[in-house]
Amino acid sequence: MALAMLRRWLRVMTRAPSRQWPADRVERWNIAKLIPSARNARTHTDEQIAQLAASIREWGWTIPVLVDESGGLIAGHGRVLAARQLGVTEVPVMIARGWSDAQKRAYMLADNKLALNAGWNDELLSIELADLQSMGFDLPSIGFSDAEIADALMGHDFTPGDAGGQGTLDAKQPIVCPKCGHAFTR
Repeated sequence: MALAMLRRWLRVMTRAPSRQWPADRVERWNIAKLIPSARNARTHTDEQIAQLAASIREWGWTIPVLVDESGGLIAGHGRVLAARQLGVTEVPVMIARGWSDAQKRAYMLADNKLALNAGWNDELLSIELADLQSMGFDLPSIGFSDAEIADALMGHDFTPGDAGGQGTLDAKQPIVCPKCGHAFTR
């Protein structure tokens, strides 16, 4: 009985999606075709745009922007600003086909807010930053301030701040890497 249920579950889980998603394929569009939304409530500082541009230079384009059928930007305003700064002429886009105005406007907010609702595993963050530092990677290029990096490397709790990037850090116990046993000290 249990084996039959498992087989049924596997068939359901491995079956192709029953419907196509509204934004289901990536295309490349000329950046001039993209129209920023005047209703975009998310702000982007010059510093953040520079960070996004540095990210695009380091890793290339990793997340398509989301547009409606006429090229109206729904998600990716900051990446488009960074691309323009870099002189990029084509960007990957996904088209949200058939979305209502309300769906587009709501997603514009959700895309930004849902990412902000995430937290950090402070121990893993400290370990990852320490490992990257030992590899000679330029840590500020991943978006953390020098103070955030220093405090995270010293084993403090990291709480992201407001749009200005000011976070709060609270003292924690020393961290021991589960892989190599190295103790991170303050």
